[in-house]
Amino acid sequence: MFTLSGVRVVDADGGREANVVIDESTGRIASVGDEVEGETRDLSGAVVAPGLVDAHVHLMMDGRPDVAAYRSEPVERACYRAAANLQKTLAAGVTTVRDLGSPGDTATSAKAAVAAGELDGPRVLAAGENITMTGGHAHWLGREADGPNEVRKAAREQLKRGADVVKCIATGGVLTTGAVTGAPEFTEAEIRALVDAASAKGVPTAAHAHGEAGIKNAAHAGISSVEHGMFMDEEAAELMVEHGTYWVPTASAVREIVEAGVEGGIPPEAVAKAEDAAERFEGAWDRALDAGVKIAMGTDAGTPFNDHGENALREMELLVEYGLSPAEALEAATVGGADLLGLDDVGRVAEGYVADLVVLDADPSEDAGAWRTVRQVYREGERVV
Repeated sequence: MFTLSGVRVVDADGGREANVVIDESTGRIASVGDEVEGETRDLSGAVVAPGLVDAHVHLMMDGRPDVAAYRSEPVERACYRAAANLQKTLAAGVTTVRDLGSPGDTATSAKAAVAAGELDGPRVLAAGENITMTGGHAHWLGREADGPNEVRKAAREQLKRGADVVKCIATGGVLTTGAVTGAPEFTEAEIRALVDAASAKGVPTAAHAHGEAGIKNAAHAGISSVEHGMFMDEEAAELMVEHGTYWVPTASAVREIVEAGVEGGIPPEAVAKAEDAAERFEGAWDRALDAGVKIAMGTDAGTPFNDHGENALREMELLVEYGLSPAEALEAATVGGADLLGLDDVGRVAEGYVADLVVLDADPSEDAGAWRTVRQVYREGERVV
């Protein structure tokens, strides 16, 4: 046992002065209160918060301006890059990530390496290859399939590989040449086949979806989360609430593309599509917040200029810029993400929870910029930073 003493504990349940006792043998929190056990680590004046959950990353990507460059690289190079990205992400206070699309077994192998203690990093949940129509968005790193039967088979392939979530591409996207950002790609029937295959194994699902029709198709089909959702209209927001669908906005991704622009080396077509999406995004936020859509934090880390290790720092501030309070942003990035990912023992500083903890110099429930003041990071009770 050891104790983090004299701290202010802050999580989705609010803030309180307490000591946090950690059981190293289990990697869990033994108590939060007045108790002191084992070695005392005096952190008087510091804040202890749960490690962040980033529900949308791409471990094999590194923020380069043109994603086409990945196609010529061997998968072995992607594995080394993923290892480096995991270490950067953990150091920033992100203790759980969900990889939503990497070639082959890149992400599922990273998950296994972290779980086996062979690699330092956050807990990894992985989709394997995203499933897309022939020639669809992100086809270069995904599994192409057409029609409900092919999509069902493709989903089962990812499940066989050990996928923790099955992801499909419901609409076009910004970074694929020739894709129309908001246009539907998979039909509702195709998405439903994917959901049925995953649900049979108790596995959640995710849909890349910008346009209104694609969001609605995904919600009707029972998808667990809509990623991006930048063209969300009122009907789509209400459908997501009705079906309990989470929204993972990934605000950093489009903002970084717009700010870097063509001058940063991003292809002109991608910049133009990102600028259009950014204009619509504010309206999507208004409609989502008015309807009460459930939100989980995700960054799309690895997309152009959206670097691992810096991703969540910017995302938390953008969540507040778009209308959440700092406390609501903290909830979206901890218990919201944990609920979406199906984890019932992370995201809080509470007895029995996994001791994934971040020591900060500021209170994240009052200031979203607090995540820029990381002092220490604990992963399953072990100090890693």
